[in-house]
Amino acid sequence: MRKKVRRRKNNDDIQITIVRYLVGLITVFVVVSFLYPRIITKKVPCANTISCKETPKFEIETNATGIYNNKPINVPNIYLSQDESVNPVLGVKTSRGEKHIYVNLATQTLFAYEGKNLILKTPVSTGLWGKTPTGEFTIWTKFRSTRMSGGSGADYYDLPNIPYVMFFYGDNAPASSGFSLHGTYWHNNFGHAMSHGCVNMKTTDAGKIFEWADGPTNGSKGTKITIFGEQS
Repeated sequence: MRKKVRRRKNNDDIQITIVRYLVGLITVFVVVSFLYPRIITKKVPCANTISCKETPKFEIETNATGIYNNKPINVPNIYLSQDESVNPVLGVKTSRGEKHIYVNLATQTLFAYEGKNLILKTPVSTGLWGKTPTGEFTIWTKFRSTRMSGGSGADYYDLPNIPYVMFFYGDNAPASSGFSLHGTYWHNNFGHAMSHGCVNMKTTDAGKIFEWADGPTNGSKGTKITIFGEQS
């Protein structure tokens, strides 16, 4: 009789252990399912804090003061009426093929192609304080000017009137992360990493690419951007 009681007790203990194990597995599955998307999202840093909080917008300020590396700097004014009459456009009026922008992180160089034709080659500055994502991207919106801010402490920046901004997105960088190609007035050290993840360009070159590259139109995606290589 005692043996039967012991067997029943042992069986009950085994069943309880199995149930606890299954409950534990289910709990782990639920927790991982809930947290995984958030963990993946957090892996992509925010190149532009404003873009991570709200939708980017066209914005021009007159006689503004910016902050770069936590120090005040003068901000160039933008006069659209003047700029619109002198902006050069790359390529020819009739497209000679698909437009494609390549950024080589190893050499800090941007190449713009129209079909097999090299339209522009220019030095750029990619991520120093934050990594520039690699992979395949497309331009999802463009602004003649906008404001960006980010960083912290010694590398904090708050810069109005950033010119010729082309925001891009892809599998490795959602639109909300704020990565873009854009003109630069706060440094002239192109060919070396200087940014928080964006692709800094000479303002004259950014203007040319801005006029030449396409945003999404009539259901078609914007100009493709391929970023590759490793920064030394």
